[in-house]
Amino acid sequence: MDKIDRKKKAYELFKSGYNCAQSVVAAFEDVLKLDRETLLNVAIGFGGGFGRTRNLCGTVSAFAIVLGLYLPHSEDPMESKAQIYKHIQELSEEFKARNGSDNCAALLQNVKNLTEGYQPQVRDEEYYKVRPCVKFVLDSVEILEKHLGLDK
Repeated sequence: MDKIDRKKKAYELFKSGYNCAQSVVAAFEDVLKLDRETLLNVAIGFGGGFGRTRNLCGTVSAFAIVLGLYLPHSEDPMESKAQIYKHIQELSEEFKARNGSDNCAALLQNVKNLTEGYQPQVRDEEYYKVRPCVKFVLDSVEILEKHLGLDK
């Protein structure tokens, strides 16, 4: 079986208009228990730093979605939460080590003409030229793959 190029898949999803969280989550559809449409719907509100509030980067939020669907859970909810939280914190630290922050506003602080509010910006070539978001999408896919042992 051919190795799936999840980074390419995530890149193509992002470039076709899906948000950062959707692009990361859907890149793992081959190993998750849900179909692409459901994964895209689950992740839609996490883009733009949680609904464009510029808080936690959507690609970092995607860690929680992917881990929650991928990792086995214990019957003990406290144990399950502790395990997921541990993984999320490890992944988040790796993301911050690479990018300096996991906060959307901080990550986009040097982007000129950043709009406010709930309306997403138009995706055109200028958008992709000035946005570092593609890098965050690719970093997050790589971090998840490595952490889950799917990079082999």
